[in-house]
Amino acid sequence: MSHNADSPPHDVKDEGHVSAASSATIADGVDEEVVEANRRVFTGWQFLLFATLAILYSGFHLFSLNVYPIETWSFRIIHIAGALILGYGLFAGARFADADTAASPAWLKALGFALLIPAAYTLVQVVLMQQTLNSGAMRIDPAVENWHFGYPLMATTAVAIVLSWGFRLERHRFNPADLVLMVCALASAGYLLLMYNSPMRASTGTSFAPIGISWAAIAGSLLILELTRRVAGLALVVISAIFLVYVFAGPYLPGFLGYPGLSVQRFFSQVYTDAGILGPTTAVSSTYIILFIIFAAFLQASKVGDYFVNFAFAAAGRARGGPAKVSIFASGLMGMINGTSAGNVVSTGSLTIPLMKKVGYPARSAGAIEAAASTGGQIMPPIMGAGAFIMAEVTGIPYTEIALAALIPAILYFASIYFMVDFEAARKGMRGMRKDEIPRFSRLVKQVYLFAPIIILISALFMGYSVIRAGTLATASAAVVSWISPHKMGVKAILKALQLAGTMSIQIIAVCACAGLIVGVISLTGVGARFSSLLLGLAGVSQLLALVFAMLISILLGMGMPTTAAYAVAASVVAPGLINIGIQPLVAHFFVFYFAVVSAITPPVALASYAAAGISGDNPMGTSVASFKIGLAAFIVPFMFFYSPAMLMEGSALQILRVGVTATLGIVLLSGMVQKWFFGPVNGVTRVVMLIGAIFLIYGGIYTDALGLAIGAALFVMQRKQRANTPSPTIS
Repeated sequence: MSHNADSPPHDVKDEGHVSAASSATIADGVDEEVVEANRRVFTGWQFLLFATLAILYSGFHLFSLNVYPIETWSFRIIHIAGALILGYGLFAGARFADADTAASPAWLKALGFALLIPAAYTLVQVVLMQQTLNSGAMRIDPAVENWHFGYPLMATTAVAIVLSWGFRLERHRFNPADLVLMVCALASAGYLLLMYNSPMRASTGTSFAPIGISWAAIAGSLLILELTRRVAGLALVVISAIFLVYVFAGPYLPGFLGYPGLSVQRFFSQVYTDAGILGPTTAVSSTYIILFIIFAAFLQASKVGDYFVNFAFAAAGRARGGPAKVSIFASGLMGMINGTSAGNVVSTGSLTIPLMKKVGYPARSAGAIEAAASTGGQIMPPIMGAGAFIMAEVTGIPYTEIALAALIPAILYFASIYFMVDFEAARKGMRGMRKDEIPRFSRLVKQVYLFAPIIILISALFMGYSVIRAGTLATASAAVVSWISPHKMGVKAILKALQLAGTMSIQIIAVCACAGLIVGVISLTGVGARFSSLLLGLAGVSQLLALVFAMLISILLGMGMPTTAAYAVAASVVAPGLINIGIQPLVAHFFVFYFAVVSAITPPVALASYAAAGISGDNPMGTSVASFKIGLAAFIVPFMFFYSPAMLMEGSALQILRVGVTATLGIVLLSGMVQKWFFGPVNGVTRVVMLIGAIFLIYGGIYTDALGLAIGAALFVMQRKQRANTPSPTIS
């Protein structure tokens, strides 16, 4: 079945389904495709056409990455163009017509078809220009580029985008304005491929660059921004627009924001190169991200997501507050194959949130726990969402080193949420799920081989295989493993997985390309360097002040944005400044990465919390504040990187072990302080002492660790004595 993102979340599974869990499974449909509110659902020949395009798109990447490599810039241009064509085919620019919304008038449709003429004309001109260059010409006449390609392409793209906002058609109908945009995407990419495969490629960013490159880049940027709006909302588009305005307003700004300025031609002839849109973000989306989306689609097709959630229910469902702990484990497991916090919430939260409410959690707590746990999926090795691959690309640090460094912080984050929910369950006297409400562990353990693809992926990475080879091997193993499972993947299922991957990739590719636009502004205007000098000045006063400022900027840049884009932008603006004040590159990038991730649960714009609130039925702002509280450890852990690099596996084995153990104990104290429970209820004074002990243990120094351990031991003895006559449940 498919779920519409507009429809209300389905309620808790019916009693008959739950009570039969021991003989069947409790999670069913976790792997089903979620159909976004503005995605078209085609039938007939239109379905076959776009399904074929999606399969070819996924297949093109597998073939290019493993069999026949293509020149880098050309590969990335095709990668973005394919996503634009698929995106405009599948995602509408406005709401669909329904009983309350009248369909669009006939004249609008006629105008859309009329725009196909100039769009097709620009495409024909690209072919003619190719013939001109093939016949020995060194460059195209600028008048031809302006009047026969640039102006028609720009005008057609802009008008078609505006026109697409006015169409109101049924969900299965396609509108001509989006067809025009697909043709414009093809024309823009075709021209760039033509020029970047000629000697004129070297002239980008200079006054000698063909003017057509600027026109193609402007049209391409508009197409990327509009598709990003459709698939990821307005937040990233608004931030991109602010950065683009800065390019031309910067020379008139005072202080450190001012810069000499760039002309329209110089900026746009360079922004659609590896200095911007074709840079690190697209480099990662066209290789690692698309590959792991294909891997995730294969796991989804073989119903591994359902198995992960059922396994989590069997392992943790009977503990007090069981569904909340299931949410933590399931979201961590799903985080390996799902690259977005909000996506995690939708896939697992529709099951866990109603069950949490059933055992006694308020709607707000249930939504907040799921949002915080799903956000943790982004920092969970080995895949860690897409941000880890971008980090490897930007820093040059091997991916395996980054995945290892993420291990202790991820454990601390999930331990924090675990103890938060456990202490809340103890304080409120909640029960776990009954034996007859959860799947039998003995049944599920027989299918433990479904973990094999992930184990193969991790093993291959640490055996020295490249990320692409390891990802391809894991994808193939997912198909092979399915042959001994109840959900065997035949040719039809493999094609369905490739189609699903092509569709799933559209959002992340659009977001990465849009983030590349921002990165291009930062690198071409030099604003990142000026921000670095500002941080350096703050560090002269206090390094802690500089870190707090960097934290606020990272969260601000990440609000309302998917993790990938949030990290890519923050890494360009903030990370260089942190490195300049003496912080190691790995520590600096992890610092930025963590705050980019937790922007998903940081008020006032918290995407994961809002998605959870939609399922729980609670107030979105209230849920975001509650999830911020539950995910509090994630706001402290990055500072631990700076004061104790052993947290990122930097140091001797003994140092790493000491810091890991004491930090975990500190997290337990911090969780108890927040939830007002530590082997029994705690008063205000005790909470202050717990906070001091937690800070000492989390700080990571030998003396502070000793003080923190002493405080923790004293609190433990005191609380146990107080509860001697009325013992509380132990931590499950």
